[in-house]
Amino acid sequence: QVQLVESGGGWVQPGGSLRRSCVASGSIFSIYLMGWYRQAPGKQRELVASITKGGGTNYNGAVEGRFTISRDNAKNPLYLQMNSLKPEDPAVYYCNIDAIQGTFWGQGTQVSVSS
Repeated sequence: QVQLVESGGGWVQPGGSLRRSCVASGSIFSIYLMGWYRQAPGKQRELVASITKGGGTNYNGAVEGRFTISRDNAKNPLYLQMNSLKPEDPAVYYCNIDAIQGTFWGQGTQVSVSS
């Protein structure tokens, strides 16, 4: 059974940085897309950034230029480097993998930004 295990996250002051990691336990075949999503209280879950099998990236306009998605190889681990964090960035952040076996989600981790 595949599980996505996330690490990183926590609390940071405005302007600070955090790095999220996501590692899959078990085998995932034919990954189409890997990404990070976030959900703030009272809001819908939204895409933060994604990376295709070929390495192409896509970013939410609200984080472009501040966040960077990357991976060590075509499968995992998956990273999200978050720089210049703003008061509007706090949310539960989830990693996501779309593969031929289905869609997998990490457990989610709270990211808090406050002075």
